[in-house]
Parts: sequence; C-alpha cells; structure tokens
Amino acid sequence: MLSRVFHNEDGKDSTQRIQPRGYLFSIVKYFGPFLLLAAGFFTFGARYFDTHILNLQSPRSGFLPCITVEPSGMNRLIKPPSSLSHNMSDEELFWIASFAPQVKKYPFNRVPKVAFMFLTRGPLPLFPLWEKFFKGNEGLYSIYVHSLPGYEPNYPKESVFYKRQIPSQVAEWGRMSICDAERRLLANALLDLSNEHFVLLSESCVPLYNFTIIYKYLQRSRFSFMGVFDDRGPHGRGRYNPNMAPLISLNQWRKGSQWFEVSRDIAIYIIQDTKYYAKFKEFCRPPCYVDEHYFPTMLHIEKSNLIANISLTFVDWSRGGAHPATFGKEDINEESMKKKLLSGWECMYNGQHSSLCVLFARKFAPSSLEPLLKLAPAVLGFG
Repeated sequence: MLSRVFHNEDGKDSTQRIQPRGYLFSIVKYFGPFLLLAAGFFTFGARYFDTHILNLQSPRSGFLPCITVEPSGMNRLIKPPSSLSHNMSDEELFWIASFAPQVKKYPFNRVPKVAFMFLTRGPLPLFPLWEKFFKGNEGLYSIYVHSLPGYEPNYPKESVFYKRQIPSQVAEWGRMSICDAERRLLANALLDLSNEHFVLLSESCVPLYNFTIIYKYLQRSRFSFMGVFDDRGPHGRGRYNPNMAPLISLNQWRKGSQWFEVSRDIAIYIIQDTKYYAKFKEFCRPPCYVDEHYFPTMLHIEKSNLIANISLTFVDWSRGGAHPATFGKEDINEESMKKKLLSGWECMYNGQHSSLCVLFARKFAPSSLEPLLKLAPAVLGFG
C-alpha cells in the first residue's frame, strides 16, 4: 500500500493512504502511448516471425529469406558435396571419409558411379578427348583433380572438369607425399556415397574404350585392380629395408604400378591405414619409391583375396630407362593403336580367361590430342 505524509493544521504530521487505482491511472496517463506502441511492434513481429520464418514453405507467403536451407534426413547424408572446396586437414578429411555403413543394403535408389581421379602437376592437355569420353553418361561418373597448389585451371563452365579441383598439396615423385595425394583423392571421392569404383589417372592417360565398356567392366568385377608382384631383383626386393620387420617381412614385400582401380571397400581401407603408412614413410625413401610399394605391399598382406594383381593402365617400358615411353603425334595411327594397345592381351577376369585386360594407357604427349580425336570414333568407340 502506498502512502504520503502531510502536516495537519495543529502542526502534527499525519499519514494518508493513496488508493492504487488513482496511482495506476497516473502511470497509464503518462506512459500509455508508449505501451501501445510497444504492443503493436510485438504483435507485428510475432505475426511476421510465424508467417515468414516458421512457415517458409507456406504457399501464402511470398517472402523468400536470404538463407540456405540444408537438406534434411537421408538427403543430408546421401547428397554429395555441392562443392569440392573445403578447409579440412588431411586428418579431418580421412576421418570423415572413412565412415562406412555396416548395413550393406542401401535404403535408397543408389546408382553406382566411377570416380575418375586425375593426379596432375597442372593442366590436362588431353581433356577434350576425355570430354567426348564422358559425354552422355552423366550420373555414372565423378571427376576429381589433384594438381600442384596455386595452379588455377581455366576450364569453361560447360566442361565436366569445371570446378573439379580438390584442395591439394605438393606431391613429389617417389616420396610419401605422392601417396598422400592419392589418398587425398580417394578421401574426397569417398564423400560421395554413390562412388563405387575409383580409378587413378595422370594427365597423360587416355581411355582405350568407350564409357559403357569400361563402366560395365568395373561394375561386374569381383576384384580391385592393382599390380602386386614379387620382384626378386634390385628394383624389387632390393629396395626392402630390414627395419620394416617384423611388421613387414622380405617375403611380403611387393611391387606394382602406381596407377590403380579399387573398389569402395579397398579405398576406405587405404585411407584408414596408419600402421603401414608410418613404416613406409620412415623407411621407404629413394631409391625405394613408395608409390610403387606402399599400396601393393599393404594390400598383399591384408586384402590379397580382393586384388586381381594386374593394372588396367598400360605403360610401355620396352624402350628402357627410368621412365616409360611417351606416345607423340607420330605414334598415333589406327594400325599401331590396334596392334600395340587393343589386341594381343590375355589375363584373368573374375576367374575366367579374357582378352580385355587394359582399359587405359599412358604416357601420351599433348601433341597426340589431334590424331586421337580423329581416331576416337572408329578405334576407341566414342567421339
């Protein structure tokens, strides 16, 4: 109860109680307009929030907020990244990419894709040939390019290579950094759940058949394709370091081509590995070339029943030397292509003898592009 003190006529103090109704009336009288204005703003704000924010999909609302609505539920998990650009470290990237569902039956319509992973220094001089190879097969492939840091590609927007660069680091031939680049390509490709097969290629590689033949060959195979053989000479067992024992023995040491094709399960195993990685990083240095021994040895020990022990990429070592032969403009003609690259092969495919043993070839110089484009429709089956 409020009160006030005043003086009586006889000079004595007295207390008079103030009625609450009169006091509230005074407050309303002075502050009423401000209260009404605040109430109006509150009502407007509540209705605006309900109509335009909470009810974004309401057909009555024409307001489109400047925000990005992320996919929800299964779509959030199965939709591939909209951009290959990210700021994850390798450690973070490999950790995320290593997740694998334990229930093997997919609860959605999954169309398996082939991830084509290009390990390059810079440009892809043969990309017009690859454009013709991919044309008309959208939804069945993905493309990933690892180039030297700082390289800025200039592909047109309509190109299948447009914005397909992944965050990269320096990769040195024969060093562990080259395997890091390969693992980086695998990890980025694994972020797309639809990628089932992973093909490692260089800027000098070309396809030897049309997309349909290559796609079906990979999809129907029960094995991954990587060379895993026991070279008892100085360039094989001669590169073994005894410090790798007891984890890796001399009898387990293997060699193979850098260029491979692996299934999703093998790709996940490769990026998960820390045990063999540490040994190779420390004890396999030139003249031990890690890109020729790390994956072949590791997979021979751990996953030999899933490896076909051949590479699908042809490389011509017949001219001798530390590097394979390069095919230039003068080497490209129908007769030589059919004789050297498209016939005379014999291998095992799913336990059966096959004459289709290589699907890609390298090294092709930039000068080979023009004759390859001319021969592609009749010899390679596309373009």
